[in-house]
Amino acid sequence: MAQKNSNSSQTKSDLANQIWSACDILRRDNNCGGIMEYVEHLAWLLFLKFLDDQEEEWETQARIDNREYQWILEGKFRWKEWAPKDWPADDLIRFVNGELIPNLRNLQGDPVRDTIRGVFSERNVIVCASGYNLKDVLKIIDEVNFHNRDDVFTVSQVYEELLKRLGSENRMAGEFYTPRSVVRFMIEVIDPLIGEVVYDPACGSCGFLAQSYEWMKKNEMTIQANEMLQQRTFFGQEKKAVPALLGALNLVLHGVTAPRVYRRNTLEENIRQVSERYDVVLTNPPFGGTEGKHIQENFPVQSNATELLFVQHIMKKLSAKDGARCGMVVPEGTLFRGGAFATVKKDLLESFNLFLVVSLPPGTFSPYSDVKTGLLFFKRPGPTKEVLYYEMPLPEGLKKFSKGSPIADEHFNEAGKIWKRWKDYIETKASRPENTSTSWVEDAESLAKRGYDLSAKNPSRPEGEKLPSPMEIVAGLMEKEREILSIVEELDEMLANNQNVESTK
Repeated sequence: MAQKNSNSSQTKSDLANQIWSACDILRRDNNCGGIMEYVEHLAWLLFLKFLDDQEEEWETQARIDNREYQWILEGKFRWKEWAPKDWPADDLIRFVNGELIPNLRNLQGDPVRDTIRGVFSERNVIVCASGYNLKDVLKIIDEVNFHNRDDVFTVSQVYEELLKRLGSENRMAGEFYTPRSVVRFMIEVIDPLIGEVVYDPACGSCGFLAQSYEWMKKNEMTIQANEMLQQRTFFGQEKKAVPALLGALNLVLHGVTAPRVYRRNTLEENIRQVSERYDVVLTNPPFGGTEGKHIQENFPVQSNATELLFVQHIMKKLSAKDGARCGMVVPEGTLFRGGAFATVKKDLLESFNLFLVVSLPPGTFSPYSDVKTGLLFFKRPGPTKEVLYYEMPLPEGLKKFSKGSPIADEHFNEAGKIWKRWKDYIETKASRPENTSTSWVEDAESLAKRGYDLSAKNPSRPEGEKLPSPMEIVAGLMEKEREILSIVEELDEMLANNQNVESTK
């Protein structure tokens, strides 16, 4: 992208302040009072402004190549035609609600158009109640120059902070925001390479895909490699419309100009008939939810637990070639539960090489979730022989991470060093690293003997501390409660069916 002549820090500061001012304007509007609403509204406006600037570049490139360019948004729907226009306030609102958004909902024909349609369809798009507020915000957004790297960087920084606030202040939003320190560590371990296809089946705000792009573009870039990163590398699916929009814009602001973010319920795919497969999967799928019978029938091992269905989905979606790999967040219950969970974990150990398990401390996902979590890393080919375990200690003086004391990059320093020593041992046959107070190795046979309980059983922990932790006890109780609820729902369905049969007699 071309750059403006001015790139002073004051210019960046001014732009950041203007974007924050736009948030303040939206926040006082009757339709946008909550953080979820005003972040969503800001996101779709920024997305359309970016698209207009990007289409100018695509048209210029087409002209250089002596070919025609077909605009995605044409005529009165182009940003430059409607956004800077001096509308009567009521006319502006009527145009946006009655013409612009319906046009966006009907786009189709290529990945970019499909992405736009997906984030604007099947929901009520948040639009200012006041045309005057919208005009003020449009004036600010129109000043953003997406041809300018400084502007893109500044807006991306503000946007990332907004996503962080969204995750902190809105518990509902926590399900699609993963702390970036967790994301960066997982990407460091997985090490996605240019030429590999990266997939997140529950992409939320696309933190994994955006940070993967940042990681991959550090390598020497050719024109062909850049085109591959832009159009054929990053794929995400998201069930809900708002996070899909936030995720698509997040990728755009990081530099992926044609994001492949699709509005889909990932678990509706029958994994017995998988077509698309991916080299790398990085994800933090939703957990704690339940799925109905029609969804469970898509999986060989049926369960109403969302997290177990996602594990099966990922195992099927990974490419069959050697080196295909996954890093995923799972709740602690997934690691130690038996039954259907043990069946899937047995398949995981036999079909893949589970090479690393990281046990994260309580509060890692504070403030929107206190569920204790772990990280699973596995790859092809299998089977698993040895698993490196790492149990992250809490910083001195903390009983748990929290909103005031969040997990950060430095908390992964030891984990990164231990992982690198283990990786050297695997790849170069260097001397085997010794166990430490926070890391140890388990063999697959011992994991099978304990019923495929993959939770961290630190051998350095004193005997008195080897009892289940309070978090493990609570997680187990929550799982039992969910199982009971599932049984009650099935009984209710059976009774309803019996009543229907009786009524037809």
